[in-house]
Amino acid sequence: MNQEALLEQDTKYADFLLLLKNNGKLSENDHNKVRRMQKSAPGESLPQLLIKLGLCSEKDIADSFAESAQLPRIVNGDYPLESPFPETISQRFQKYNHLIGLAEDEQNVTVAVMDPRDEFLVQSLQLATGKQIELRVGQLSEIDAALDVQYGDNKSQMDKLVDNFDSDEIGSEDLEHLKDLASEAPVIKMVNLILQKAIEMRASDIHIEPFEEVLKVRLRIDGVLQDIDAPPVTSTAAVLSRVKIMAKLNIAERRLPQDGRIKLQMQGKELDLRVSTIPTMYGESVVIRLLDKEATVLDFDALGFSGHNSRQFIEVLGQPHGIILITGPTGSGKSTTLYTALKRLNTAERKIITVEDPVEYQLEGINQIQAKPQIGLTFAAALRSIVRQDPDVIMIGEMRDLETAKIAVQSALTGHLVLSTLHTNDAAGGVTRLLDMGLEEYLLSSTVNGILAQRLVRKLCPHCKEKHPAPATMVEEMQLQRFVEGDEIYLYKAVGCDACGGIGYKGRQAIIEFLPMSDPIRKLIMSHEEAGVIEQQAIREGMLTMYEDGLLKAVQGITTLEEVLRVTTES
Repeated sequence: MNQEALLEQDTKYADFLLLLKNNGKLSENDHNKVRRMQKSAPGESLPQLLIKLGLCSEKDIADSFAESAQLPRIVNGDYPLESPFPETISQRFQKYNHLIGLAEDEQNVTVAVMDPRDEFLVQSLQLATGKQIELRVGQLSEIDAALDVQYGDNKSQMDKLVDNFDSDEIGSEDLEHLKDLASEAPVIKMVNLILQKAIEMRASDIHIEPFEEVLKVRLRIDGVLQDIDAPPVTSTAAVLSRVKIMAKLNIAERRLPQDGRIKLQMQGKELDLRVSTIPTMYGESVVIRLLDKEATVLDFDALGFSGHNSRQFIEVLGQPHGIILITGPTGSGKSTTLYTALKRLNTAERKIITVEDPVEYQLEGINQIQAKPQIGLTFAAALRSIVRQDPDVIMIGEMRDLETAKIAVQSALTGHLVLSTLHTNDAAGGVTRLLDMGLEEYLLSSTVNGILAQRLVRKLCPHCKEKHPAPATMVEEMQLQRFVEGDEIYLYKAVGCDACGGIGYKGRQAIIEFLPMSDPIRKLIMSHEEAGVIEQQAIREGMLTMYEDGLLKAVQGITTLEEVLRVTTES
């Protein structure tokens, strides 16, 4: 494509491109990348290239076209089951140009298109139908899927890829053949389709699990696993090898667990994928953790921190030295809370150093160390060097052993603020966990400023949630009256709509409890009292438990009572 043609395309899409840039969906560098690619791909339009290169999502393209061209936006439920077009306008023509007929009358034909700026396409339709064309804007993959329904194909994209896949059995030792197969189009497309689905559905993890007669693919969405279309079981070795090649893992090693990373740009998002493999009876089970930097909001209010617990935590965070611990099981949002705390502490006056395994998000202005135990760079080894770097704040990814805990205590005693995580069920359990590790009670009580425990509950979809009066027996049993000012108490239920994919929930928020270190609690620690006794003292001092924080969010309409009971141990 020559320079003149490039300028013509830029002029044609000027307001569309400006809108993408103003909304933060396209950077100037990415626009220049597309313009370079256009020279080697003259048949592709600019919006198609933006999608193909993963610089913008299909949804961003459709939304921006609808807004810039001031045209109605068509969504999944709006497509008719039968085509209004005559047979002269073939399915192939429609599919190639990503358009679909919606309705027809005596004067007009209404069509949904991916690219409303394609004047040649509009003129072709006018000639073929002899009518005026009314445009609507649709999403590329949704138009293609609706065409399959209209023309009786009705196969999912995965089904079509399966049709093109050579299902001959592959010898488990035939590595060269396996490597070739993993680099072929159907397998690449299968893996890309799984990744695209995960991004579209806001998944945090992809689980690829081989069994004797089936290959299962499940996505963890808002903490709950859901099945999706999976490749055939005959493609298991090729699909797993493709993921391992992308993560730069050894495809010949199938007997030992492996860990790797994939950096990827897809649907307008820069993704950092963490890949973990373990050997199972029928092949390797693979889990891919999706770290979407754009989707993570490092803000306490957005994370669900509110009320008395939140105020106390932020107050303790402002202290110049001591230890603050964040506890909870895997996947409870501990890392996100730590990063949010670091972002709040990250000022020009403070030097912050972290040691993590792995470094999940890169924060500007903070020195982050990736632990590498295989070469001796453990948490403890890194910490010994960190204290000589004169930091004000130290973040340790996890307190895994007594040596790490002792160095953290020494750092706190010498004037550093130390943040770290522990795997315990509640805040009071953090105290007993450190004592069980072998940390002396006098060191613990004098250095720990507070312990925060948290879980993640799914947020109700704002479009379809329904409220209903709480039953009187439930109000009395759970003492819900303390959370509202009026007489009437409402609870909410998840319904499901197009906006939330029929689930009834969209996104997650934290429910928290924060145990600040008071003098009475220090005395209990020195006396080696149990976690339950420490928790009761904290409650007397005003601490809301996670269960109570969850009840508060349930009556506020943020989540449901079922969600709170699902993630807490109270009943």
